[in-house]
Amino acid sequence: KLKEIKEIDRDIHEPARLLILFILENVKECDFNFLLKETGLTKGNLSFHLYKLEEKGIIEIKKGFKDKKPRTIYRLTPEGRNEFKKYVEKNRRIFRDVKF
Repeated sequence: KLKEIKEIDRDIHEPARLLILFILENVKECDFNFLLKETGLTKGNLSFHLYKLEEKGIIEIKKGFKDKKPRTIYRLTPEGRNEFKKYVEKNRRIFRDVKF
């Protein structure tokens, strides 16, 4: 179990990123303002974590326009969905036998 804990994916494990991924796992896609409202992060902090997740190929960012206004959409990549699933499964294994 200790080895599994040491090998937890730190790109996902960071609390703000974990929150973003949990949201994206439960919606098909969403825009920046939705993530801003749901996470409670500042614009700068949210942008930083979204950039890091995109850099790792965990999420994809699509920029476009809606009603002539710029709109940015975020969604998990297939690889990101798989990595998030592996992260959750690993944590289930780690904590399954914890006794309080």
